[in-house]
Amino acid sequence: MSAVRSNFLHQVEDRTASVGIIGLGYVGLPLAVEVARSGYRTLGFDVNEQVVEGVNAGESHIQDVSSQVLSAFVGEGLLQATTDLSRLAECDVISICVPTPLNKTKEPDLSYVVAAAHAVMHALRRGQLVILESTTYPGTTREVVLPILDQSELRVGEDFFLCFSPERVDPGNHVWHTRNTPKVMGGITPACGEVGVAFYEKVFDTLVPVESAEAAELVKVYENTFRMINIALANELAQACEKLGLDVWGVVEAAATKPFGFMKFTPGPGLGGHCIPLDPHYLSWKMRTLAFKTRMIELASEINAEMPAYVVRKVADALNDERKAVKGSRILVLGIAYKRDIDDLRESPALEVIRLLQEKGAQLFYHDPFCPLIEDDGHTPLAGLPMHSADLSDALLQAMDAVVVVTDHTPVDYQRVADSARLVVDTRGVMREYPGWARVVGISGQSQLPAAVARAPVRLAAVK
Repeated sequence: MSAVRSNFLHQVEDRTASVGIIGLGYVGLPLAVEVARSGYRTLGFDVNEQVVEGVNAGESHIQDVSSQVLSAFVGEGLLQATTDLSRLAECDVISICVPTPLNKTKEPDLSYVVAAAHAVMHALRRGQLVILESTTYPGTTREVVLPILDQSELRVGEDFFLCFSPERVDPGNHVWHTRNTPKVMGGITPACGEVGVAFYEKVFDTLVPVESAEAAELVKVYENTFRMINIALANELAQACEKLGLDVWGVVEAAATKPFGFMKFTPGPGLGGHCIPLDPHYLSWKMRTLAFKTRMIELASEINAEMPAYVVRKVADALNDERKAVKGSRILVLGIAYKRDIDDLRESPALEVIRLLQEKGAQLFYHDPFCPLIEDDGHTPLAGLPMHSADLSDALLQAMDAVVVVTDHTPVDYQRVADSARLVVDTRGVMREYPGWARVVGISGQSQLPAAVARAPVRLAAVK
C-alpha cells in the first residue's frame, strides 16, 4: 500500500480528515449533516450567498434537515459554509453535489459539474479523495471529470482518488434517509474504490461497492428508469381502465396482493422532481451516441409527459357534464408540489396542469400547505404570478366550479372537500375514502355520484 493511501486511511480512521461538499441543496446539505454527525470537520460550498449565510446561522433551507440539528453541528464547529472555492485545498475529501439538468433538447447539461471539477483541479493536492455524486450518464466521471483533474499532473489512483457515488435522496421519506439508505460506490481504479468505501463506511450504514465508476453511474440511472417505466405502465393502465369503464385503483390494489413477482406502482397526473423525469434521458442520450435506441425509455417518457394534458381533458369533460365550459370556470388545484408532503416544485406536473387550464381560459386558484407561493422565477410559464396558496375554506370550495386533486398531501382536509365542493377530479384516488355530496371523477373510468343535490352558486367575492 502506498504511503499516500495509507496516510489517507489513517486520517479517515481517526477523524482528522476534513470534508468539503460542493453544493448545499437537497443532496449536499443532508450529506454535510451526516458527515458532520460522523465526526468529520465539514465545509460546505455554495454559490448562493443567502444559502451560505443561512447555514452558518444554523437555519436550514431544506425540508429534510431541521434547523435544530443543523445549528447544533454549526455550534460545535463541525459544519460551516462558504462561497470561497479556494478553500477546497483545505479538504481531504471533496464531494460534488451540483445540479445536472437537461437542456431544451433533453441533452445533459454538465456545466455545473465541469465548473466544480475545474474548481477542484485548482485546489487538488496529493492525498485527496474526490467523489462525484451528481446524477449523470455512464462515463461522466472518467470522460469529463478525470481529464480536468489530470491537468494537475497528479496521477489518479496513486496521488489522488476519484469515485462516483450516486445520491439516493428521497425528499419527505421519514424511513429511508441519507444515512440508512445503502450507498453505492465505484472508483476510477480499484484503489480509488477501496479508498471511497473506507471513507463512506464511516458515514453510511451500508456500502455497496461496484466494479467501476461507470457501473455506479449506471446503477443510478437504471433505478430511476425502472421507476419511470413502471409509472408509465400504471398511467397507461389508468387510460385503459377509462376505456373499459373500470376503477384503476381497485385493479392496482388487487394486483398488489400478489406476494411475488409484482411491485405496486400507481398512476397520477405525471412525473415530477429532479430525478425521475430527467435521469432516464441521461442514459438515452448516452446510448444514442453509441448508435443504440432506448425505445422503452422514449415511449415511457412520452406516456408520462402526456398525463397533465390527459388530466385537463378529464376536467373539461367533467365540466361539460355539468354544462359548463373550461373557459371562465373557477378551478382549485389541490397540491402543487411534485409529490406528497414536500415543498419541492421541481418539474411538478401540477404546474403544467395549471398552465394548460389557464390556456383554456379558466380562472385558477390553488391550495398547498407546503408551498405557500409560486414565484415568477423566469422558468415557470404561468399567468398571474406570483400566486399564493388559498385558505381551504367552505366558502372557497363552494365557489369553485371544479377542484382538481393533483398532489395528495396528508394535512389536507379531504372530508371538507367532499362535503363542500361540487365537482372533484381526483388524480390520486384519495377521495375514495371520503364520501360526501360532491361528484368525484377519478383518473380512470369510475365516477362517484353526489350524495346530495347541488347547492346554489356562491359568488367568488364571498371568498376571503
